[in-house]
Amino acid sequence: MHQRRSATSETPRFGAKVRALRRRENLSQVQLADKLGVSSSYLNLIENNRRPLPANVLIRLAQLFKIDVHLFAADEDARVVADLTEAFADPLFEDHDLTSVDVREMSLASPAAARAVLSLYRAYQTARAAADELSSHLSDGEEMSGVESVTEGSGALRRPHLPSEEVSDFVQRGSNHFPELEQGAEDLAARAKLSLDDLYPGLVRFMDHELGVKVQIARWGSERGVLRRFDPDKKVLVLSELLPTRSRTFQLAHQIGLLTLGSTMDRLSLDPHLTSDESRALAKVSLANYFAGAVIMPYARFASAVKEERYDLDVLGRRFKVGFEQICHRLTTLRRPGAEGVPFHLIRIDVGGNISKRFSASGIRFARFSGVCPRWNIFAAFLTPGMIRIQVSRMPDGVIYFCIARTIQKDAGGYHEQHLVQAIGLGCQVQHARELIYSDGIDLDNPEACVPVGVTCRLCERTDCEQRALPSLKVPLRVDENLRGLSLYASVGK
Repeated sequence: MHQRRSATSETPRFGAKVRALRRRENLSQVQLADKLGVSSSYLNLIENNRRPLPANVLIRLAQLFKIDVHLFAADEDARVVADLTEAFADPLFEDHDLTSVDVREMSLASPAAARAVLSLYRAYQTARAAADELSSHLSDGEEMSGVESVTEGSGALRRPHLPSEEVSDFVQRGSNHFPELEQGAEDLAARAKLSLDDLYPGLVRFMDHELGVKVQIARWGSERGVLRRFDPDKKVLVLSELLPTRSRTFQLAHQIGLLTLGSTMDRLSLDPHLTSDESRALAKVSLANYFAGAVIMPYARFASAVKEERYDLDVLGRRFKVGFEQICHRLTTLRRPGAEGVPFHLIRIDVGGNISKRFSASGIRFARFSGVCPRWNIFAAFLTPGMIRIQVSRMPDGVIYFCIARTIQKDAGGYHEQHLVQAIGLGCQVQHARELIYSDGIDLDNPEACVPVGVTCRLCERTDCEQRALPSLKVPLRVDENLRGLSLYASVGK
């Protein structure tokens, strides 16, 4: 796919959204124009992206259709464009000579159609993965009964949307900030008279006195593989003895959230983009985790400590008695109007490069359908477990980011159990870097200090990268049989 720039393509256009809202209400252009107090010809120009959507008309639209103005956020459009661009980077589309402008034009002209194409591509990917799995089983000489279990048991061909993907998008659309849950955490603190120095006993007392729930600590042998189990009939919450106090506190807060704000979480999980029961159930778990973090790290106190300590994660972790990942996750939720923190992005991967958590308030884009750029410092974190790695990086679009990364380890059980090692990446645009203690002593104004990174190989136009694993769709591949560099797809100086 080639790249071509257009001045108008960079301007947010909302004509398709206005037109979709009008058609949803079965209104003609004349009828809607009359309600908005504009001429039908002017509305026609707006719907065809020949005029911008004025703020006063946007407010009238929001009032008329009882919608959130965030529906018109350009960031949502940018995510669709980025995801669609990555999808069209698949070799499947190589012969169609699509340009970046083509993809953007399609996405902005009809966002619903763009999302439908993405759904179709996800279904194709899932079907292809199922076919690959089926092929591998056949090549291993398995019986057809086993093959049937692969195709039917996995459900891959029947469900193109992964619940985890839908929940990640749900969190992203909400900017990872849920005011109702923040308020619920503050109400709980007041009602239970919680103190951060006595949080665990305070939550146990609240469970007992206010909710009639007894908390028990179970030996690992009797509840192997279970860290938390709640029996609603007996009103007993069982926590594993393997959980340290900070994790028990989190699980207590999580369960209290389900019991006291379950209806609120159910309502939030009715988001139309969550298309399955599994997605909605996973979203509810995510919301309960959010609530637990807000209980342990109250917004006002945490935001104040963050600024005071300049985002020193070790100090914050000890002060609020939480782990590295919980601190990083809470930092991404500081989006309260008037009391915002640094807009961070967060990513969690395993040693195989699989992304299990992602969120971006910094504007950085993560690969959705292909491998992540190996030059990100999050991969280097696995080489130095427990040590924070710092990186100043420049993306292909020229935006510079300041990122830190560190491994985390989750105990899965006793001596014979496997320990899960993952890495967390946290970053922001470089103009915010000086607010972080980790930028001390780093020359943020030196362009030579920036590591050139990308989103994924197929979309990166840098041909001099020695870690390139695939050819770029943006640059024609030229192979010289008489010349070999560090990578087959990287250019070599002559």
